[in-house]
Amino acid sequence: MSDGRRENAGRDFGPPLSTYRLQLTPDFGFAEVAELAPYLRDLGVSHVYLSPILQATSRSRHGYDVTDHSRIREEFGGLEGLRALSERLTAHGLGVVVDIVPNHMTVPVPESGNRQLWSVLRDGPASPYARWFDIDWAGGGGRVDMPVLGDEVEPHADGSVLRYHDHEFPLPDTHYRLVDWRRGPGYRRFFDVSSLIGLRVEDQEVFDATHEVIVGLVRDGIVHGLRVDHPDGLADPRGYLARLREACGVWTVAEKILVGEERLPADWDCDGTTGYEVLNRITGLFVDPAGQEPLTDLFVERTGMPREYAAVVGRAKREVIDLFLGAELDRLHAVVGSDRTALAELLVAMPVYRAYAVPGEPVPERSVAIVEAAGRAAAARLPEGAPVAEVVNRVLYGPADAVVRFQQTCGPVMAKGVEDTALYRWYPLACLNEVGGEPDRFGGDVGDFHAFCGEMSPGTMTTLSTHDTKRSEDVRARLAVLSEMPQEWARAVGEWSAKVSFDPALDYLAWQNLMAAWPIEPGRFFDYLFKAAREAKTAISWAAPDPAYERGIRDFVMRAVGECGPSVAEFTAMIEPYARSNSLGQKLVQLMLPGVPDLYWGNEITDFSLVDPDNRRPVDFARRRALLAVTGSGPMSGSWDEDKLLVTTQALRLRKRLDPALPYLPVEAGEHAVAFARGDRAVAVATRLPVGLAARGGWGGETITLPHGRWLDLLSGARHTGRVPLAHLLSVFPVALLERE
Repeated sequence: MSDGRRENAGRDFGPPLSTYRLQLTPDFGFAEVAELAPYLRDLGVSHVYLSPILQATSRSRHGYDVTDHSRIREEFGGLEGLRALSERLTAHGLGVVVDIVPNHMTVPVPESGNRQLWSVLRDGPASPYARWFDIDWAGGGGRVDMPVLGDEVEPHADGSVLRYHDHEFPLPDTHYRLVDWRRGPGYRRFFDVSSLIGLRVEDQEVFDATHEVIVGLVRDGIVHGLRVDHPDGLADPRGYLARLREACGVWTVAEKILVGEERLPADWDCDGTTGYEVLNRITGLFVDPAGQEPLTDLFVERTGMPREYAAVVGRAKREVIDLFLGAELDRLHAVVGSDRTALAELLVAMPVYRAYAVPGEPVPERSVAIVEAAGRAAAARLPEGAPVAEVVNRVLYGPADAVVRFQQTCGPVMAKGVEDTALYRWYPLACLNEVGGEPDRFGGDVGDFHAFCGEMSPGTMTTLSTHDTKRSEDVRARLAVLSEMPQEWARAVGEWSAKVSFDPALDYLAWQNLMAAWPIEPGRFFDYLFKAAREAKTAISWAAPDPAYERGIRDFVMRAVGECGPSVAEFTAMIEPYARSNSLGQKLVQLMLPGVPDLYWGNEITDFSLVDPDNRRPVDFARRRALLAVTGSGPMSGSWDEDKLLVTTQALRLRKRLDPALPYLPVEAGEHAVAFARGDRAVAVATRLPVGLAARGGWGGETITLPHGRWLDLLSGARHTGRVPLAHLLSVFPVALLERE
């Protein structure tokens, strides 16, 4: 970009105080984002966070299918459109964060749309781009398998091109082989998506070529922060982040999925994660552990699924390895050696996405502990004498390719086995079924939450909704209420199921999401349920469709909405005060924790979206502008939408007045509240488990002792000092946001 570089292209933005994620699409590009600048400024965010901006397939609605790293996406407005957007945002005091995709490119249709890949298919290892892609030339006998064939039609030559339907490949076909679309490809891919081919950014030349534009945008002051997609897919995540930091030097977060007590590797040169571990811990605050037994009983009774989540996970992982990841296992086995079955069982037993062993370096103790524990679990499921210990030794201390390839295979097994299978099979309370979540862990201890937050980095991102969440934050807020009223929920589901039923493995998931996303059009609900059925793979899958089953889902949806809709609406209205309390509470907590709070577009008010692509529907910004004009002037209580917007704007604006490094200090608040201070400047208080609170008759004589000083509640306008009755503090809203005067 040196030829287009301008002096003083943008002011020097520091790390974000908060971000607002926007999903760019061919009909919502840079010009449309520019129009939102005054609104986003008034909302209170510091940075606009854009989905991928490099050239992708022309119709892509998400942008992760990059075809050309040298161009800003034309459908969004190209480089000039991005420059104009940056100028507009800068004029309103807003920085820019972009989502980058280092792990893969797309295999487009026609394949000539990726010129680097086309060169490799034409010239093989002699291509100047052969080092770009993670191709198994040895396993393919010098040719790369391209899984595209799907019917009796024969590929045919057309001049210098081989055509098959809309696919095209260079002739002669000496460096590739067309195979059935259900087979694994001859290259590393993104999970099981054969249309996304793995990049080798560990090669400095590939890194430089694929990051030249992004680095130029940072140096020109157009981009001020980076979000790195799927670093676990890379050969060397730590090395990649170090090179990225050296090249760009801006605030950077990594989309790292942390499970349970797992923490971000200390040697990663980034500012934190994209916040899924925070999301899951916040959700746990609003889930009642007492609901675990009755809701699990109800789930098992309704679905016939095992009571133990771990058993479902193990089975799901084995299935996805057998059905979808055979090519990956074969390639891994070729470099690890030993026993293929033992290797597969070790992958099944791995509890995290990656263990971070680096060839040629001492293996971290935690990594050794994780893999060895997985080895013991695998050995317990295999015949006596299975060489599991040998496999464990090879993937920790063996040849470099064995160590790296094992690390890169763990992620796809976790993602496909857990995220995209087990979470659609085992769902006693679906708000717990999130990326990195543990659906068999109901609720969270407030003390543990405080301890976790006390260790958070001020640079890490926090979130409640993203483009990848299974459900939006307000859908989860409704579902969390069920943990406090399992009997009432069981009666409602019994009534609905008596009228309409289809597949026991799917129905109970359907009722949870129909209620929590209500009101929802039948078309949207069908799309969600159809995707859920294909992900669960208990009756149909993406690879094994069944038109009769699809018709059954459609009939179920129409009858469920038509015959049970009024009752579903009645139940949803009944729980709304509690769901609203959860919604406002989790929002306030997220926005006031240490870290950089991220808002997913539209979620500054209520949003009842389900898994993508449902959560990429257009957002009604005109309505949000109108609501902000009402709520932006100061404290008031109104609709759920108005209240959530008030909490959001007041918290974001307060964040701009606070030092991001202010310590997190727990404040004692009793069983039904969570409270904390940020240094001596701000206090956040949120109601939790509101059904139980109402059942016991409210706050009674409970009090909270505020830190020394006079405090203004930015939501209600009331002033407080010292020891305050919770019934008084939370009389207008179920949350309080206090700033020291």
